[in-house]
Amino acid sequence: MTTTVLAAGNHFIHPKLFADAVREAAGDAPLTVRELRFPWPHTPFGPVGEVVEASGSEDEMIDALRGVEVCVTEHGPLTERILAHSPDLKLFCTSRGGPVNVNLEAATAHGVTVCYAPGRNATATAEHTLTLLLAAARGVGDTHTDLRKGVWRGDYYDYDNCGIEIEGTTVGLVGYGAIGSRVARTLAAMGAHVLVHDPYVAPDALTGIARQVTLDELLSRSRIVSLHARVTEETKGMIGRDQIAAMPRGSVLVNCARGALLDYDAACDALESGQLAGAGFDVFPEEPLPAGSRLLTAPGVVLTPHIAGGSQQVAHKAARLAAAEVGRYLRGERPAHCANPGVLGEPKP
Repeated sequence: MTTTVLAAGNHFIHPKLFADAVREAAGDAPLTVRELRFPWPHTPFGPVGEVVEASGSEDEMIDALRGVEVCVTEHGPLTERILAHSPDLKLFCTSRGGPVNVNLEAATAHGVTVCYAPGRNATATAEHTLTLLLAAARGVGDTHTDLRKGVWRGDYYDYDNCGIEIEGTTVGLVGYGAIGSRVARTLAAMGAHVLVHDPYVAPDALTGIARQVTLDELLSRSRIVSLHARVTEETKGMIGRDQIAAMPRGSVLVNCARGALLDYDAACDALESGQLAGAGFDVFPEEPLPAGSRLLTAPGVVLTPHIAGGSQQVAHKAARLAAAEVGRYLRGERPAHCANPGVLGEPKP
């Protein structure tokens, strides 16, 4: 019997990337693959129905899912309304690090297995973090801007304006998951003294690379701090005015994780006062950045538009991870990364 699959891509992970990966993962299983392209990132993602960080519309998805048993996508929404109109759907694979575009409770109630793709962009985000960290530590943002304006400032070589090296510097990482651990290994290889605050990390995972400390100790000792935590009720706003004030004067702060972790007004105040000598930010409290944002004029800051997780390799990795779940489904195997194990009759981990 032929399985109908919807490959719902966008301008980052093209529908054909999904379709080709699914066909490869399916082997000899008979498939019919339909392709659909959503407008992200040319049009920012956002809420669709009751889910967040989705692209497209409920009506578009309902129409595309008619007669479809399996869907692979990155930002396609899966809401209660979509599920109610898609009785043939059995497997929904989102190639995100988490199923933020899915109503998991509704999917479980409708008997739809939801899979996701953890670690798909860990390498890309770690490398981008290091890019911003190095740029902020050496003042690349301001010097680049001046040169583009035709201004050559020799005073950047003054002692008080010089940046800092990584070798011999204490760097604190808040979070030691797939991304933070990669950043830590690179920094350790560069000769940094790496401190980590992560209550969930196993002590042996840090051996020879970093040392686990409290957040207070990390902040007070680290000349550079980089955020790698997930956003939870406990971590929202975890780095605010008091935490930045606890860092050594002239420190550097980097955030390629989530905007909700940081008080950006406090960061701007610290950049303007010199408490922070530099900062590198890829994520923000409001995206796109509004025209009047203080971040656009704050000194010493290097900004990128939430692109840390974007590389050509990530697109291929994500497509393969999602397609692998389709292959397991077709072979009757248990999914490797199931977001709602209750649908399989298993307890939630």
